[in-house]
Amino acid sequence: MSNIRVLVVGCGNMGASHAMAYHTIDGFEICGIVARGDSKKVLNEQLGGGYALYNDYAQALEATAPDAVCISTYPETHESYAIMALGKGCHVFIEKPLADTVEGAERVVAAAKKAGKKLVVGYILRHHPSWQYFIQAAQQMGKPLVMRMNLNQQSHGRMWTVHKNLMQSLSPIVDCGVHYIDVMCQMTRSRPVQVSAIGARLTEEIPAGNYNYGQLQIRFEDGSVGWYEAGWGPMMSETAFFVKDVIGPKGCVSIVAKQAASNGFSDSVAVHTQTESIRIHHADLDKADEFEKQDEWVDLTDEPDHQELCNREQLYFLRSIREGLDLSDHMDDAVNSLRIAFACDESVRTGEVVRL
Repeated sequence: MSNIRVLVVGCGNMGASHAMAYHTIDGFEICGIVARGDSKKVLNEQLGGGYALYNDYAQALEATAPDAVCISTYPETHESYAIMALGKGCHVFIEKPLADTVEGAERVVAAAKKAGKKLVVGYILRHHPSWQYFIQAAQQMGKPLVMRMNLNQQSHGRMWTVHKNLMQSLSPIVDCGVHYIDVMCQMTRSRPVQVSAIGARLTEEIPAGNYNYGQLQIRFEDGSVGWYEAGWGPMMSETAFFVKDVIGPKGCVSIVAKQAASNGFSDSVAVHTQTESIRIHHADLDKADEFEKQDEWVDLTDEPDHQELCNREQLYFLRSIREGLDLSDHMDDAVNSLRIAFACDESVRTGEVVRL
C-alpha cells in the first residue's frame, strides 16, 4: 500500500510535532513543508533535511500535489487553506479551532463532504488514555454534573509572541476553550442551552476590544453546568492554573497534576496534556454520616507525552483514510464546540447571556 503524501503547513509547536509524526510513522511521507519564516528551515534540519520547502501555500499545493494536507497555521487561515486543499482532492488534518467563525467551520465541513475526503480536527485530548478515563469516570458520577476546568498560561518570550498573534483573531476562551467544551459535551452528552462569560484586557499589547483573560459558564439541558477559565500573558498567576474537576451526586473525579502544578510551567505545551494522577471520591455515607469508601488514586501506566499524543492523532488520521472511517460525528462535534465557544465570546463582548 502506497504512502500518504502529506504537505505540512505551519511549523510552530503543533505543526512541528505533527511533522515529526509523519516523518516517523509508516504509511506517511512528507512531500513538502510550508511556512512564511525560517521555522520551516529549523524543522527541516530537525527532521534530517531533504524535504522541499515553500513560502507560499498555494504554490506548494500545486507543486507537490499531495494526498493530504496538515494545517497548523494561525486560525484566520484555517478555512481558506482547508477548502483549497479539499478542492484539490486532499484529505485534511487541521488544528483546532476548525475556523475562526462558525459559518467558516460549517463551510469547511460541507467542502469535505462534497469532496468525499477525510477531515480530522486536532482535538488531542480525545487520544489521551487518561482523559478518556476521566470522561468515563465523570459519567459514573450521576446527573447533573458540575464541571470545573481551567488552563491559564503565564506566557513569555516566544510563547507570548505566539499568544499575541493568536489574539489577533481569537480569544483564549475560544482557541483553548473548544478543547474543554468538547470534553464537557462528551461528559454530559446533553445539549447546551445557555452560556454566559466575562473577560478582561490585561495588556495594551493586544488590540483594543480584545481580551487575554476570559471565563465562561455553560448550562446544559440535563441540569449540568460547566465552568472554564483561560488567560494568557506574563501577568498570569501560576497559582491554580491547572484545574480539572467534575462533581456529581455520587462523588467527584479530578485530574491532579501534582508535579506540573508545583513546577510553575504553565506555558509549557507538555504540561497541558499531563495528568499524572486521577483522584476519585465517593459520596456514600454510613449511618454516622462518615464516608464509606476512601478516595481512589488511579495512575494509568499508559501516559503518553505530547509527541506520542500527536503520533496517535496521526495514526487515527491514517486509519480514517485507509479504512474509510465515518467522521460525521467527529466533524459535527468540532463545529458544535466552536459554536458554543463563539457564543461565550459574544457574551463577553455584549455583557449578555446567550441562549443556544
